[in-house]
Amino acid sequence: MFNTTDIPKSARITRLVDHLYEKMPVIESARAKLITESYQATEGEPMITRRAGAFAHILRHIPIIIRDEELIVGSSTIAPRGCQTYPEFSYQWLEDELDTVETRSADPFYIAEETKQELREVHKYWKGKTTSELATSYMAPEAIKAIEHNIFTPGNYFYNGVGHVTVKYEEVLAIGYEGIMAKAQAELDRCHVGDGDYARRSHFLSAVILSCQAVMEYAQRYAALAEKMAAECSDPVRRNELEVIALNCSRVPAKGAGSFYEACQSFWFVQQLIQLESSGHSISPGRFDQYMYPYYKKDLENGNITREFAQELMDCIWVKLNDLNKCRDAASAEGFAGYSLFQNLIAGGQNKDGEDVTNDLSIMCIQASMHVHLPQPSLSVRVWNGSPHEFLIKAAELTRTGIGLPAYYNDEVIIPALQNRGLSLEDAREYNIIGCVEPQKAGKTDGWHDAAFFNMCRPLELVFSNGMDKGEQVGIATGDVTEMTTFEEFYDAYKKQMDYFISLLVNADNAIDVAHAERCPLPFLSCMVDDCIKRGISVQEGGAVYNFTGPQGFGIANMADSLYAVRQLVYRDKKVSMEEYKEALLWNYGKGIDSETAVDMTASILKEMERQGRAIDESAVKSVLETVMTMKPSEDQKARFEEIHHMIDEVPKFGNDIPEVDYFARDVAYTYTRPLQNYKNPRGGQFQAGLYPVSANVPLGGQTGATPDGRYAHTPVADGVSPSAGKDVNGPTAAANSVARLDHFIVSNGTLFNQKFHPSALAGREGLEKFTALIRSYFDQKGMHMQFNVVDRDTLLDAQKNPEKYKHLVVRVAGYSALFTTLSRSLQDDIIRRTEQGF
Repeated sequence: MFNTTDIPKSARITRLVDHLYEKMPVIESARAKLITESYQATEGEPMITRRAGAFAHILRHIPIIIRDEELIVGSSTIAPRGCQTYPEFSYQWLEDELDTVETRSADPFYIAEETKQELREVHKYWKGKTTSELATSYMAPEAIKAIEHNIFTPGNYFYNGVGHVTVKYEEVLAIGYEGIMAKAQAELDRCHVGDGDYARRSHFLSAVILSCQAVMEYAQRYAALAEKMAAECSDPVRRNELEVIALNCSRVPAKGAGSFYEACQSFWFVQQLIQLESSGHSISPGRFDQYMYPYYKKDLENGNITREFAQELMDCIWVKLNDLNKCRDAASAEGFAGYSLFQNLIAGGQNKDGEDVTNDLSIMCIQASMHVHLPQPSLSVRVWNGSPHEFLIKAAELTRTGIGLPAYYNDEVIIPALQNRGLSLEDAREYNIIGCVEPQKAGKTDGWHDAAFFNMCRPLELVFSNGMDKGEQVGIATGDVTEMTTFEEFYDAYKKQMDYFISLLVNADNAIDVAHAERCPLPFLSCMVDDCIKRGISVQEGGAVYNFTGPQGFGIANMADSLYAVRQLVYRDKKVSMEEYKEALLWNYGKGIDSETAVDMTASILKEMERQGRAIDESAVKSVLETVMTMKPSEDQKARFEEIHHMIDEVPKFGNDIPEVDYFARDVAYTYTRPLQNYKNPRGGQFQAGLYPVSANVPLGGQTGATPDGRYAHTPVADGVSPSAGKDVNGPTAAANSVARLDHFIVSNGTLFNQKFHPSALAGREGLEKFTALIRSYFDQKGMHMQFNVVDRDTLLDAQKNPEKYKHLVVRVAGYSALFTTLSRSLQDDIIRRTEQGF
């Protein structure tokens, strides 16, 4: 069994955390300069060779640092929480934002004037050479137009590396990179110059060997630095720590780990350097408590380590996970606000034989998150009917702290969902979570999770406009909505718009997929994913055993409530005509035309003027905009629109345990999940749906007009599969019952269910027991995932007013946690708006 005894936090951890957050994160230029130097020197060579050569050049020359009191070393930047840049994927957005990135509302970064000049010089080389530019050239014009009109955004991989993977940490711990190099060399030795795939295969395997060698040299640089620092250190305690660090780095990750401390250091080099190779985030440690446990158990039994020191090492890793950072473009920063890298680490669950394997490290993972009280790692726990009760109680104690961790996942939904996608039973049982909520089998999967955000509200807008948006035909012409005589006709029009835009989303994702394979294959990452070495190709070219693409839809609750309201008010009760509904949406239920809508209407009018051959100049634009801005509904119109809004409020809503509404929501979800799974990606894998928004429901809601559920224009849409904020009024169990009625088995790329509790709900042992009973009940009904905020509204409001008092206030945003004061005001408001539950 496992030990649930609390271990006190060391003073070292407090100081490391304080040091980490002393200053604003910094953008550094070292990597961008080094990769450019390497690319300039390797023009004409195979791309896989250039990638490995660039990675080696970076690791040999990037500045390194060992920070005060660190026990686990390896930093991608000199500044704490700093970030490097990755011009090979995209650079123009950064070029355009160099002077504003420090002052933007979401995730600002300090950047020195000298760094700006260095990056501007570097960027000159990359014009026409990036993955984003190549991807654009591959996209269909219709797909580009859909992106421009905010139907969906593939910005995650469009601008960045892919990431979203868990590698074979256990293999690196067992045999080191010397062992992996030996595997690659053995395959290379079997190659024959006359083989049809010799050119590609031999260059890939050589690139793997070069990448592994570079990582070992990088660790030796740290060993040498630690030795030098030890020789100069006057504090005998710190000198001894540095000597041990030097010894560890001289052995791992080159060789297999011989102790728990070496395993911790080896793990960290893997975690850090995957992210230095590419800018992909959501590099998720996966089942840390499983692959690290043998080293802990052996050292503990042999008296080579104490539980307290093992905990301190884990706490140090938790701090380091918050040291990694990345800078996104301003729009993406709004969607991923909180400087999150989504490094999901999961504890508990079953082994391949279906036995529960919760252990001492499972508890210590929870303890580490209690100690550092930071957003990373995105701690998760696996739950099934064999999960030890005290493990769930311990997890609930962490939830009660208000940190938004852990997230809870249901083995008894996720395992069959993955089997349905082709995973073996053994692999499915060993799943972990990637990024926010996405399941996969570690070390065998290239899941392309989070491949796009699909706004399910926008196709319904285009039903009302017959496919027109801002004066352009963006969707298909589904007919005049006022002439649709049955709800089935109206619903069918929505499905047709959905099908059309899903096909364009697939086109955009596949274009980006091909671009990454051509321009940015990743040999280092690929050496830790089966079966790349055997197949002789990178992950990006289809080397993984399991290949998926997982774009996510969001706005389920809005669409379910919208379509249900239209059915009730227009077609069943005939209380509102479709003409009135359409006008109410245009006028934002009587609130009038705001600036966003005015710009859209102006664009439509100007397009029509242009079609008629009328002159369009600056004065015409100004005149039309001024006219639109002064338009107001009559008093009678306004009164009717407000009456319609009140009637909509009276219509039953998803999230209140009303079976008729909930099963209607289930059917609406199918309009996204079912068509998507019929498509294939360039790596030979299947598309699979996710239903979660990260935090994009706020900025993308800002690009969406009023919806028939009563939601006002340009306000957030519902997050994940959660009910719309404030609409779940019958308590947490009712909300959970509703969400459980969705088909979670088909959403194999993950669902996200947020709930918010007042702290008093989890008070004492009784509160914890009721809380775990809620989770068990929801999972018994085949819900997939739950996560929680435990914080009262007054605290959040005070934190908005006095951020200096709440520097360490961590909240659950979407599939991740973040420091509340680092979030944009709009995202803070969205969290405050969520229904506050109690038992």
